[in-house]
Amino acid sequence: MTPVRVAIAGSSGSIGTQTLDVVRAEGADRYEVVALSVGASASTVIEQALEFHPQVVVVGDEAARAEVAAALADTSIEVSSDPTALIEPADVVINGVVGFAGLPVTIETLRAGKRLGLANKESLIAAGPVVQPLRATPGAELVPVDSEHCAIHQCLRSSVGFEHGHREVGRIVLTASGGPFRGRTLDELADVTRDQALAHPTWAMGPKITIDSSTLMNKGLEVIEAHELFGVDYDDIDVVVHPQSVVHSMVEFTDGSTIAQLSMPDMKLPIGYALGYPDRIGTPFGRIDWTTLSRLDFEPPDTTTFRCLGLAYEAGRVGGTAPAWLSAANEVAVDAFLENRLRWSEIADVAAAVLDTHDGAVPDTVGDVIDADAAARRRAEAAIGAMSRA
Repeated sequence: MTPVRVAIAGSSGSIGTQTLDVVRAEGADRYEVVALSVGASASTVIEQALEFHPQVVVVGDEAARAEVAAALADTSIEVSSDPTALIEPADVVINGVVGFAGLPVTIETLRAGKRLGLANKESLIAAGPVVQPLRATPGAELVPVDSEHCAIHQCLRSSVGFEHGHREVGRIVLTASGGPFRGRTLDELADVTRDQALAHPTWAMGPKITIDSSTLMNKGLEVIEAHELFGVDYDDIDVVVHPQSVVHSMVEFTDGSTIAQLSMPDMKLPIGYALGYPDRIGTPFGRIDWTTLSRLDFEPPDTTTFRCLGLAYEAGRVGGTAPAWLSAANEVAVDAFLENRLRWSEIADVAAAVLDTHDGAVPDTVGDVIDADAAARRRAEAAIGAMSRA
């Protein structure tokens, strides 16, 4: 059997390194790593390239690229600055780039008619109107790597309507761990620290996604992503807090049946699902020991304390570039919090302030999306500056 050729965008990050773990577990006869990309993590990608011998390594930062090129000079590996250079040699592209920077890989993978394992939710959220038509490209497949959307994808396969508009779907239920601050009030969270917000109780993720989990913005963006991925109305997408993170999401069908996907928290399971689709890999990541799993709890989200969830529903219902504005404002606010320029509670304030000024635009091109992202970032920085002066 010819190995599946894998490209990894963001190979130094959490999704990227875990994708390589899956490849190691499955073996070289199943998967061949043909391309890697990083922003500036030269030492990490050099080590990865020497182990996996890809055809191409893409490095965004100029100085880091020179370092990588020098280290790989005695190999046949091409070192490139083009973020889309990893697509051509691949059968499947895992997009693990964090934030809006992942948009070019999403667009060009679908345009090339390849399978896209999408962990970069921001590119679909910000550019949904532009990305959606590309999903009709012959050969193009979008398989979500997010644990929640991967769960929904698996649940929908139980329906005969899966490939025909999901006519049997009643509603989608996204589960949320609740993050590190579940059960605490807004007053109690007034002075939380960066380290406290980064201490996720069940998942090991990068800093941006971990902060988003603490504010429930991550879940809000997932609501928008679920709408874009599966074509379900916002009124039919619910969120429930499930602290054990064992039920990764559910689909309720029109006859009242609910199908759920369960596994222990392990991102290698959805990564493996995207690599193997429509088949399943042979390594049992996330296997449950039913002799020790004693309870599964569920509760409604606290939208008063965690305001970002409601903001995401608002942006999604407005549509157009509103999700792009929200996503960009949140990225800027999270960066400011991680740099100790903003309080945790002010992340939602920045997002709300930017969303309040949305201009109602609807994007037709990638350029429109880029302009919307830039406009929202300027407004977010202005809002942060105003808060600092206050």
